[in-house]
Amino acid sequence: MPHDFDPTILREYDIRGIVGQTLSAADARAIGRAYAITLGEAGGRRVAVGYDGRLTSPELEAALVDGLAMEGADVVRIGRGPTPMVYYAAATLGVDGGVMVTGSHNPPDHNGFKFVFQGKPFYGAAIQNLGETAGRLGAPSGERGRIEERMIRDEYVARLARDYHGDRPLTVAWDPGNGATGDVVQQLTARLPGRHILLNETIDGTFPAHHPDPTIPENLVQLQQAVERERCDLGIAFDGDGDRIGVVDSQGRILWGDQLMVVLARDVLSRHPGAPILADVKASQVLFDEIARLGGRPVMAATGHSLIKAKLAEMGAPLAGEMSGHIFFADGYYGFDDAVYVAVRLLAILASSRLSLADMRDRMPSVVNTPELRFPCSESRKFEVVREVRERLRKAGAEMTDIDGVRVRTADGWWLLRASNTQAVLVARAESATPEGLARLKLKLAAELAASGVQLPDV
Repeated sequence: MPHDFDPTILREYDIRGIVGQTLSAADARAIGRAYAITLGEAGGRRVAVGYDGRLTSPELEAALVDGLAMEGADVVRIGRGPTPMVYYAAATLGVDGGVMVTGSHNPPDHNGFKFVFQGKPFYGAAIQNLGETAGRLGAPSGERGRIEERMIRDEYVARLARDYHGDRPLTVAWDPGNGATGDVVQQLTARLPGRHILLNETIDGTFPAHHPDPTIPENLVQLQQAVERERCDLGIAFDGDGDRIGVVDSQGRILWGDQLMVVLARDVLSRHPGAPILADVKASQVLFDEIARLGGRPVMAATGHSLIKAKLAEMGAPLAGEMSGHIFFADGYYGFDDAVYVAVRLLAILASSRLSLADMRDRMPSVVNTPELRFPCSESRKFEVVREVRERLRKAGAEMTDIDGVRVRTADGWWLLRASNTQAVLVARAESATPEGLARLKLKLAAELAASGVQLPDV
């Protein structure tokens, strides 16, 4: 029978909803059927499936697997773990696609699905097309697909550990946030040298300690306290499904995605001189300048983990990253966003260096910037506001990049305005070398927004 989804769940980069309200097991089954049909039309048949630690994930995974098999797909069930473990399975098990049941970093009553399709990201129009395919479903035809179980966690952990090296033992605090990386982190740290302090390593879909999003400072307080108490070299946190990382140094200072990328890019460029390194439009100018100074080719890319993953593959770049903590290694790895793998690479850099992470942080140029500013703007208006601002700036001869919204450079620094791809909000950011310069940038940003009838929130 045809199946209609709640229109809010088909997002730009994934499918996401509130279980019992906008998302159900029937939806999961229809998603499985629609994905299997889409994969079959492209000549594929085998699909790896995993799920995170949310309370609703086992039920949704079972329905998804049933739907895939109904349309003739052969399913390899890899069990509970982080999203990158599904990406790893898709890259190594000889399958044609992968589906992960995960609510990522969203609240406990949310859940959803992330996809990989014939080795590539699956997003945008492809996700919308799943909805159209589901709307045309009839009775299944043909032979039911086979279902097998393949627990690959041990193999995955061994692959993660393989790229650790270095002589200096480290003391590290880890916070999986009761998310899907918990079991993997326990196994991994047992294999690594040094001393490891684990917080919230038990997978618990109610997230009792704190919300599993390491880009929000309050979610890193427990980690910062552990770093201070245990005199750690650093602390590492993950989001709910393990594709985003958060890091604090020995002084408890947060290293944001672009600052972490400075450390990682320096190491990668030592082996790949002149290589392109990608970062999203929200990243600090410090990162782009540092990549150039190190002899690399800085490439500014549109925000969105699926977009950057695709761009990395297209350019053959060894490394890419986002402010959000999605970081992608193709240097020695598979080019997908795996936060636990990023942690291993970071530890290898530190264990092989005379400098601590705090030393590396201290050596970065000092800038002042706003946090990421997000403020409501209707779906019907958000892209139009950005277009109006872009046109006014173009007529004024402003120096700007418009690959994703507008990023404007002035003598004071830069400011950014873009429309979110996933929410009814506008996103802004500004950065300068001085507080006075930052104030001037914010005034210019506010004036442009006001000309389109939007007020910039106080920061």
